[in-house]
Amino acid sequence: MGVMGVAVPAATAAPTPSGYAAIPDSTYVLQPGDVDLGAGGSDAVTFELSMQLRNDAAAKALAYAVSDPASPLYGRFLSADAFRQRFGLTDRQTQRLTDWLTGSGLRLSYEPDNHLLVAATGTARAASRTFRSDVHRIQDADGNVFDAPLTPLLAPADVAATINGVIQGVVEGSSQSRPMHDGNDTQDARSRSTSARQVAKAGSASVETDVSSAPPDAAFVNARPCSAYWGEKTATGLPGVPADYATPLVYAPCGYTPPQLAGAYGASAIAAKGITGDGVTVAVVDAYASPTIRQDIVTYAARNGSPAWQRGQFTQDVPKKLRLGYDDPALGGDACGEQGWYGEETLDIEAVHAMAPGADVHYVGASSCDDSDLLNALNGIIDGQTADIITNSWGGVGEIVSPELSVAYDNAFVQAAIQGIGVFFSSGDSGDEVDNTGARQADFPATNPWVTAVGGTSIGIGARNDYLFETGWGTTRSILTNGAWAPAPPGVHLYGAGGGTSQFAAEPRYQKGVVPDRLANYFGTGFRGRVVPDIAAIADPQTGFLVGQTQTFPDGSVKYSEYRIGGTSLSSPIMAGIEALADQSAGHAHGFANPAIYRLAGS
Repeated sequence: MGVMGVAVPAATAAPTPSGYAAIPDSTYVLQPGDVDLGAGGSDAVTFELSMQLRNDAAAKALAYAVSDPASPLYGRFLSADAFRQRFGLTDRQTQRLTDWLTGSGLRLSYEPDNHLLVAATGTARAASRTFRSDVHRIQDADGNVFDAPLTPLLAPADVAATINGVIQGVVEGSSQSRPMHDGNDTQDARSRSTSARQVAKAGSASVETDVSSAPPDAAFVNARPCSAYWGEKTATGLPGVPADYATPLVYAPCGYTPPQLAGAYGASAIAAKGITGDGVTVAVVDAYASPTIRQDIVTYAARNGSPAWQRGQFTQDVPKKLRLGYDDPALGGDACGEQGWYGEETLDIEAVHAMAPGADVHYVGASSCDDSDLLNALNGIIDGQTADIITNSWGGVGEIVSPELSVAYDNAFVQAAIQGIGVFFSSGDSGDEVDNTGARQADFPATNPWVTAVGGTSIGIGARNDYLFETGWGTTRSILTNGAWAPAPPGVHLYGAGGGTSQFAAEPRYQKGVVPDRLANYFGTGFRGRVVPDIAAIADPQTGFLVGQTQTFPDGSVKYSEYRIGGTSLSSPIMAGIEALADQSAGHAHGFANPAIYRLAGS
């Protein structure tokens, strides 16, 4: 039953008191269908502040210099401590921030050493007092109840000068990301995305709980027949195949194995010389954590030709708390799809190990699919310097993110580049997103200029694990029923590698003179945008990767099984594995790879 109430206009802000300043974009605007339930009191709220880099321009200049092979500073990365000393908050600024937040009854719940993301919790009353704002309880048209400031959030002027904005991982008003894996015939229904309203507010009625052992995801089984390698099995006698199609038509591979991918991409040849990624650590970031991951990756390696995992080679940081505001049916349903992320984690880890079997793999699970939780996971790796490379097989739909969140990501990726950490992101599985949004756009965070956006290809691998062909991935579908195709071949768009021109991120230096003008100025507005992807690897689920995972079958049985899967979720960890091989071969980390990649254009 809904709560009775009436929608009311936003409160009128009082004049800003002397010595205080407003935090940018921190007022929640009531939406149609919202109900103002009155001022918050003892209900718990959580909020997160994104802080500004000290001397942002100098930080970005250094990030580029240490990443550019043409620079005398190339490869002269800073430690995390040195980064904080040069570009983080000063000790005095940190103390002022802490004193202000805790002085009115709030407590710090997350404050990493770089102080770029600071979370605090307390009551709505304490938040109102701290920010000198009217924090009210709001119920939206969908029944979600949350706390939001109806007047600007204020902070002491010297503190406000260090705050970029307010972001948080809460039930309403946050942005969410989805895993970028696709199944055999249709986009995996487990890969969900919710693009919630982008607002800043002081907290939410979200609930957290200890990590649970949620059952494995529902089983995914590929259709048969399928081929052991490209072209092994062919389909003959099919009616109505257009004359310009290559014939005979081939049945899709059952799923390429690690030796097949290693052979096609040249990893097998250098493994014979001892180049396996040894000494390099690749971090995998996703949401949640699969309860069967250790046994799954060990079983998969033993069955499919990957070198066995060595003691200590795989580590997993499981989130201590899972935010259930998205997944608990009692709190509004299943917007994140916790179990669906299990498959993403499994794919990513097995793909990295397939390409770089000597590399250490460090898995970090975020508390939810909320961008702030994923950002916290990234920030922990970067500020803790726990990996050389990070692969991220997730992203949003398009570039609809708040400026505060965009800058918070930017800060993390600039720090990673300065410290020599390469960050890879899947470019997306929905092409130009027209089918999803009605407008052509690329996906964030892949459009961030400080990450390597990895697109997708279709690849043919032969009977001797040899490279036969590779082309851009785009899948159309036509169904043959009783001798008739519907619709006529080539059919309708199903899915394909994401990419395009950003309408927000300007053309980065490394793309100038390499990316054609028609792409950089794609929208004809005179704004030259960042173009993605930067590089591509296997992604097409029809030429996809064999994954092994414990799954729940229709009869209720829970068991290990294997299936073919793809998406740019696959291409990102594959490229991360390739960079791990390059790092070991060179004897040093390459860090942010884009300046080096674009110098190789046309080679």
